This record gives sequence, structure tokens and C-alpha cells, in this order.
Amino acid sequence: MREVAIAGVAMTRFGVSEKTCIEMFCEAACLALEESKLEPKNIEALFLGNCLGDFEEGQAHMAAHVHTAIGLPMGSPALRFENACATATVAIRQAALLVGSGVYDVVLAGGTERVAAMDTPLATRTFAMASHSGYSAPTGITFPGVFAMAAHMYADKYKIDIRELQECMAHVSVKNHFHAAMNPKAQFQKEISVQKVLDSFMVADPLHFLDCCPFSDGASAVVITTKQKALQMTDKPVFIIGTGQAAGGPVINNPDMTRIKPREVAAAQAYKQAGVTPFDIDLCELHDCFTIAEILAIEGLGFYEFGKGYDAAKNGETRLGSKKAVINPSGGLKAKGHPIGATGAAQVTEIVEQLRGLSGKRQVKGAKTGFVDTLGGEFGTVCNLILRSHP
Repeated sequence: MREVAIAGVAMTRFGVSEKTCIEMFCEAACLALEESKLEPKNIEALFLGNCLGDFEEGQAHMAAHVHTAIGLPMGSPALRFENACATATVAIRQAALLVGSGVYDVVLAGGTERVAAMDTPLATRTFAMASHSGYSAPTGITFPGVFAMAAHMYADKYKIDIRELQECMAHVSVKNHFHAAMNPKAQFQKEISVQKVLDSFMVADPLHFLDCCPFSDGASAVVITTKQKALQMTDKPVFIIGTGQAAGGPVINNPDMTRIKPREVAAAQAYKQAGVTPFDIDLCELHDCFTIAEILAIEGLGFYEFGKGYDAAKNGETRLGSKKAVINPSGGLKAKGHPIGATGAAQVTEIVEQLRGLSGKRQVKGAKTGFVDTLGGEFGTVCNLILRSHP
């Protein structure tokens, strides 16, 4: 396998957009190509992530239309990926594997999503389609319900008072809003307090409104190429040194929701391939769709022992300035935003900019190795990437 590098990244501002999915991705793609000193004719394949375009704006078969809108060469293929919230990460991983194996030299990958245009009932319904329609849907389960159950199971398993866990989850939200307040591309750029989280209305006990990520619009694009070509495009290439992916099926297959087994498998693959351990990671962009999800992830990825990570945010161990891995310096899904088909590419964009030292006030000092963790569906798909800066 050839060494694989990222030459350029870009993302739109997350939040509410009047642009279509195609227009948003074209904006991000053109910026990523410009950063890589490339023209559309240089791209050999397009891997586009999008989950809900047919429901959002009546646009299916989106990759081919994006291909034409950007002006990519007729001889290059365009593929659409759909793996729920892990969509763009899977697209990037597939691009890295194909570049590494020699099939392509330069691939444009990423994702786009426009969710805010849908009203809340439709958005909730379409999100729930990533659950199992035979097992989960008839019970009325939505994703807040899944993670609310996970929070109760966590508290019971590790003998933590549920109100204490609620307070610790609130600290996760506060920390991510603190980071997002320094991110000009984040949906929410305002700090909040623990009390404000606890005073927000209950969505699914014990999850309050401010424990939950928002509906978001946005796009992000990544240029993936060989080491040799990347060094011609930028003096700050970032290398993909490890990847992992695993499937877990519906939540009925995961009775202990305190441990997301696909994540443990995928992370182990990525660590082994990269030749690193959790203690070598300087920062991590992980899947915090709900605050309890961040707690489960920092344990599943090996940053904390199981049952020991619930108060990490409260103790200031996961925020900027920590001696441990900084978690979600972008603000995470919780505050940066979560346009599901674009989320993984935005996580990669944050890691790349951090490893290049370009993150301004939220810069993780001395960052050399970063981890991307994206979870799709009811623990159905987990995709992990490990990135390292150029020596």
C-alpha cells in the first residue's frame, strides 16, 4: 500500500443555509481544490456522502449532478455513499483505500446535507430511517430515546446516581460550546452554563434539550492523494495512517448499550494499522450526537477505562489545555453542528487544520496525531481514521 495523504480540506459554515446540497458541496469542494493547487480536471473520482437529499429537496442521484456542477472530467466516476451519520467518513476511508492500493491518485471525497429546511416532524422521521424499520420503528424509538436508554444503563451498570450523570453530561455540552465559541464555522458560537443545560426542557429522560445536537445544513470536502503528489500540492500534508470500520446492525443486537462493540472493533483496527495507542492521540473529533455519546466514545476508544470517563469533562480533562487528548475542539456535533452526510468530512477538516496549526484560539498545542470517530445509526456503522502531521 502507498502512503496516503490529505492535501486540502474545506467546509462551509454549519447552521441554516439557503443553498442546495449541491451548491454547498461545490463551495467546499472548490475551496479544497484551491488549497491543493488543483483544477477539477485533476480529480480522478468523486466520493460524495449524502443521506437525505431525496427527502430534503427531492434530489436523488446527487453525486452525478455534483460531478457536473464542479466540472470534473467526463472520464471520472462519481459515487454516492450512505451510512447514516458515518457517511462522509466511510467515503473518505474508501478513497484512502483506493488511493493506497493504486486504483486512483487523486480523489475528492466528503459530504453535504440540508436538514434545517425540513420541519421537525419530517426531519425526525427521516433520521429515524437509519434505525431498523422492522424492530425499532414499531416501538416508537428515536435516537434521543436510544441514547437516553444508554444513559440509564450506564448509570445502573456503574452505580452512578442518574442526577450526577446528568450534571456530568451537562459539562460535556458546556465544554463543546466553549470550543465552538472559538470556531467561526460552528453553528453555535456562544458559551453556555451547566445550569442552562439542566434547565432546558426534557427531550428523553435524562437528556435535556441542550444535551442534544441540532439539525444542521452544511458541506465539507477533502482531497485525498498519494504522499508524492501531496508534497507537490502543499508543504503541510497530513497523512492517513490508520483506518477501521465495523457494522453492528440494529440496536436489538447491542443489548449492552454502554459499550458500542463496532466502535471497539473499528478503533482496534485503526490503532493496529497506525501502530499507535490511545495514549499517542493528541486530539479527537468524536461522535457526540448526545452528551452521553461522548462519554461512551471516550471509553470505547480507549482514552478512559469503562465506567471511568463520565466525569472527564466536569474535571476539565477533555477541553483545550488538557494534558490528555482534547475532545472535539471544533465544538463537536453538539455545537459545531451535525449535517449528517457531511459530518465525518468536517471532523477530518478540523483534525487536518489542527495538525497544520491553523486553528487559531482553539489550537491544540503541539498536536501531531488526531483521531476521527463517526457513528452511524443505532450503533450500526462505526468508521475511524487516524491522521498524523508531516514530520
